[in-house]
Amino acid sequence: MFAPLYTVTDYLWQFQRLLPRGRIWHRGWGTVQAEDILTLLPQTVRLNQRAIDVLRETFPCSTNELLPEWEATLGLPDPCTGTLPTIQQRQAAVCAKFAARGGQSAQYFMDLAAAFGTPIAITTFRPFYASEGRVDDPLYDEQWAYVWLVSVSNVGSVVYFRVDESAVDEPLQTFGNSAIQCLLESLKPAHTQIIFASTDGSLWDWQGPEDQSVWDNGASPWDTHANLI
Repeated sequence: MFAPLYTVTDYLWQFQRLLPRGRIWHRGWGTVQAEDILTLLPQTVRLNQRAIDVLRETFPCSTNELLPEWEATLGLPDPCTGTLPTIQQRQAAVCAKFAARGGQSAQYFMDLAAAFGTPIAITTFRPFYASEGRVDDPLYDEQWAYVWLVSVSNVGSVVYFRVDESAVDEPLQTFGNSAIQCLLESLKPAHTQIIFASTDGSLWDWQGPEDQSVWDNGASPWDTHANLI
């Protein structure tokens, strides 16, 4: 967030421009009058900086001092996030929950995960129909229309300690994507099922559709894994 930062010199020039005109009202440096005015301006600079800080703190994605207030307002920590160990993760959780305005499109869930700090890709599955399918198309039945594969970037699963953002006693690295898994499970359309996978090709928690016939034709989520965006 951009905000102007004014120095003591900036305020001195502006203050002098507002002085009455006349011989005793000097402009510029090196006068007793300028030195006297300068003694008043550091406090003005400090107040200006704090006013800019208030603007930054009112936006949840950049808050720091008001982070506990934002968490209380948004109901964090929740069962999905738990108690997050770093300020970065807490800020990401606040930003993601504030941005979660509702939606059912793949793009909505990808944007939500990105706001949470974990980039994902989503693949949906189309049932095979003889009248529409082509040779070499995967043989998915109707139940696969309600399944979507969420591939989670390994980059998003690691949060690194940052000198300008992290606090004392925070770990240098934090691993895991259980929070994003819980978040998507809690917000997904009720009639759908998610397969979670990492970009190294491992399934996290695959239960499979309740009807075992999904597997009878040999279809596998990895038939389209190479097509992940």
